[in-house]
Amino acid sequence: LGSFLGVVVEVIWCLVIHGYIESRTALVYGPFNPLYGVGAVALTLALYRYRNRGPWLSFLSGMLVGSAVEYGCSFLQELILGSRSWDYSHLPFNLHGRVCLVFSLLWGVAALVWVRRIYPWLQRWIDRIPARTIGPLTRVLAVFMAVNIALTAAALGRMDERQRDLPPSSGAERLLDRCFPDETLHRCFSSMVYVGTPEDR
Repeated sequence: LGSFLGVVVEVIWCLVIHGYIESRTALVYGPFNPLYGVGAVALTLALYRYRNRGPWLSFLSGMLVGSAVEYGCSFLQELILGSRSWDYSHLPFNLHGRVCLVFSLLWGVAALVWVRRIYPWLQRWIDRIPARTIGPLTRVLAVFMAVNIALTAAALGRMDERQRDLPPSSGAERLLDRCFPDETLHRCFSSMVYVGTPEDR
C-alpha cells in the first residue's frame, strides 16, 4: 500500500509542480515504488507506538526516518545499479544530492499523516480480514513484490550491460533483452540517470 500510495502522490506532485503526468513507478510490473513501501514500514515500526505523544514528535522523527530511508535507497541503487533516480544537488541543504531539507520536511508531513491518520484507518480494515485469509494473502503479496523487485533489478542490470555494449551471455539475459528493451525501461524509469561513464561502471 505504501509503494502504491507513493506513486499516486508523486504523479500528483509532478502534475501540480511541472504541469505534466510522468511515470513515477520503480518496478516493471504495477504502479509501485519500493522506496515508499520501505518508508511506510519504517515509519510504522519506528513511530506508530508514539503517535499519541504529540505531532511534533511524529513530524521530527518522520523527518529523520524518512530521510534515512531515502538516503539508503539512493546509496544502494547507485552501488548496485550504477544509477540514480533523483538528485537534489541543485537544492539547498542537501546531503550528497540524496536528501535535502525540503524533502526531509515533506517526509515529516508524510509521517504525521501516515501514523496519525492513514495507518490507524487501514489497521481497522486489516483487522477485519479473517486470520485464515491474512496469512496466505500476505505471503502471496510478499512473493509478488520480491519477484517484481528481483526482476526489475535484473532488467536494469542488463540495461546497464547493454549501455556498455556487453552481449547477452545466457538465455535468461536474452529473454531480458527481448522482454525489457531500453525503450520500455526508459518509459518506466523516466527520471533515472546513470552515474559516470559506461567504462567507469
